[in-house]
Amino acid sequence: MSVELLSRIQFATVAIFHFLFVPLTLGLSALVAFMETRYAQTGDEVYLRMTKYWSRLFLINFAVGVVTGLTMEFQFGMNWAEYSKFVGDIFGAPLAIEATVAFFLESTFLGLWMFSWKRVSKGVHAAIMWVVAVASTMSALWILLANGWMQKPRGFEIVAGRAVLTDFGALLWNPYAWIKLFHTSMAAFTLAGFFIMGISAIQLLRRKQAELFKKSFRLGALVGIAASVLVIFAGDFSGRQVAEYQPTKLAAMESQWKTESAAPFYLLELPQPSRERNSVEAIAIPKMLSLLSYHDPEATVKGLLDFPADQRPNVPVSFWSFRLMVTLAFLFVLLALVSVYLSYKDGLERNRWFLWIMSFAIILPYAACELGWVLAELGRQPWIVYGLLRTRDAVSKSISPGDVLISLVGFILLYGGLAAVDVFLIAKYSAKAEEAKGVAK
Repeated sequence: MSVELLSRIQFATVAIFHFLFVPLTLGLSALVAFMETRYAQTGDEVYLRMTKYWSRLFLINFAVGVVTGLTMEFQFGMNWAEYSKFVGDIFGAPLAIEATVAFFLESTFLGLWMFSWKRVSKGVHAAIMWVVAVASTMSALWILLANGWMQKPRGFEIVAGRAVLTDFGALLWNPYAWIKLFHTSMAAFTLAGFFIMGISAIQLLRRKQAELFKKSFRLGALVGIAASVLVIFAGDFSGRQVAEYQPTKLAAMESQWKTESAAPFYLLELPQPSRERNSVEAIAIPKMLSLLSYHDPEATVKGLLDFPADQRPNVPVSFWSFRLMVTLAFLFVLLALVSVYLSYKDGLERNRWFLWIMSFAIILPYAACELGWVLAELGRQPWIVYGLLRTRDAVSKSISPGDVLISLVGFILLYGGLAAVDVFLIAKYSAKAEEAKGVAK
């Protein structure tokens, strides 16, 4: 196995595991801030109990997320030295700002929030948590600005074989990154909404703290329906950018082999890359692919056959990641609609079958988030910087496959242990609903 393949597997392992924690941090920080704000406004003790309960799970998720994210940046120097040499002048700026401004702001104010209970007013304490939520979003923004440049390079020149930033504004206002931030944020709120509904459903099945978890479930449902609808619009915006900037990714997502005007969309489709065609194409909706991709039913959609074979991404992975992600997005809307209806009709406890469904549905937004990132990153291949630097040319030249294999095994063991700790802590502290009774004391 080559250094490139092993390094790709290693980075994918670390990134996929780390991204299990990022969206929940983004979404749940704002929801905890909202809960505490409602307590400060109304004096309702239920909102205080909600704040204490959900912030405890947020803190566990945040702590494990920080640990899993620390190793990612080291890999740029160890495994991807040629990449770091090529883009260091550009990629380093947003990463440095993220670490020294956004993350330090987030972690500092989170510590202040944890240790300032009853030392400041209710309103000030809630405002501190809002700073944490805003800083979390700022952190995501700077990471996505760096990733957005990899997806759509702009504002640079090639000097002595290296990319040098010439226009910081072009990096900062890269439309690819801002659409991705909208998409990621809505996915994060969808996940946070379903996380709250899932844990609340488990507690209602156990008949614990009905008032606390009914109100929590309702809040999760309202956030879930709003975010799951908006994430579909965000996906549409992202799809149009992919069509404009990365036509090979679009062709792989749709398994579109031939260039067509007024291209149809097939509800049933099965890629057959070995023969450069689809083995199944059934139930066509005329002109729908052109309409979805370009908002023009007559638009031309480029096919994979128009691109050299070595410039095409993995078609089955791109195709199925996209189809499953979209299917889950519409399922979230359906589940959230039913959740809102039952919440307001006070029918949750009478429909225990639905509580069981929502207990298991908690894992689905995690799957959707991971599928989205798999599509975004693998769909860009064979480029690590789209159109500028191939992945095979970005790996370090001074390491051996054995070096990477040893560290890969180490990461898998370490992250497997962290996963076990995280699941144990979430399960342990989410089960302690009785403690929420006395938190105001």
